[in-house]
Amino acid sequence: MSGSKYRSESEYRNSQYYRQEELICSSDIFSGDKGGGIFRKKHYPFVLQDGNNNLYEPIRDEIIAYFKKNKIAWWDGTAPSNHTLSSQIACLNHLFTIRKDKAAVLALLNGVRDEFKDVLPVECDDDPQYISFEVVSTKDHLNEKTSTRGSNCTSVDALIYAVHRGDKRQWLIPIEWKYTECYGTKDLSRDGRKGEVRLGRYSALIDASPQLKSMNNYRGSIYYQEPFYQLMRQTLWAENIIRHRDEEILKADDYLHIHVIPSANDDLLNKQYHVSNAPMETTWRSMLTDPTKYVIIDPEKLFTPIVDSYPELSQYLEKRYW
Repeated sequence: MSGSKYRSESEYRNSQYYRQEELICSSDIFSGDKGGGIFRKKHYPFVLQDGNNNLYEPIRDEIIAYFKKNKIAWWDGTAPSNHTLSSQIACLNHLFTIRKDKAAVLALLNGVRDEFKDVLPVECDDDPQYISFEVVSTKDHLNEKTSTRGSNCTSVDALIYAVHRGDKRQWLIPIEWKYTECYGTKDLSRDGRKGEVRLGRYSALIDASPQLKSMNNYRGSIYYQEPFYQLMRQTLWAENIIRHRDEEILKADDYLHIHVIPSANDDLLNKQYHVSNAPMETTWRSMLTDPTKYVIIDPEKLFTPIVDSYPELSQYLEKRYW
């Protein structure tokens, strides 16, 4: 499909453009929205007229109220994105329904790594439940000078707060959600003044990190190329919440970094990255002193332990994404 009318270099992304366009035309999954909406000043058939219709209908109003109550910024705007390939929307559509179900959240987590005995309310929210979204640290530990949820600082798409079965310590479970993302070769350390700011902001923190391997020169390094730039910052985020636990709402002792990526997204997972000449997972794991703290999982596989408990949601997710 690389020659499609959408002109994406990603075959997986093109397939999902067509998938969402077909759903708009042939189903009621978007509450009758006819598509053809505007995204960045252009009309597209896979873009909705109303971004609210991008959210799973039974929890739509609750999600919007949650973002407003917790002062969370929406990606690329002040309302839910009308782009049907939004990964923020995909994350919410998968996880928001179960956030109040302790047993389901624990089952989902143990489906990734079967070693947790409990999950706890995430106290950074106005109404703490067992999954929180667009989470930031209480204090700025990464020299970012802001803590706005969802924008202008390091955050995680979703967070679970768990108790480990073995040592009974409290763990952060940051979840980074991807859908059709894929990346070029832009070097964020050589991006003019912004590149200098990034180098000054994070390089010393990488040196101090017990998880990220230090380098003699960070300019042009893996840590300043996507998707690794994002993973680097989230690793530092988790480590520094733990290091500064006396200043944080969430008192954590350890973490497990979960990266949710559709297994069909070869353009993200299996690209040979120029910084390593290797696929994404191999590349990133090579930079970690303890690779067991990082795991990639497909969204359908993530949801497998609770499919039978949520049949209507599962049917929606299968139709929409899986």
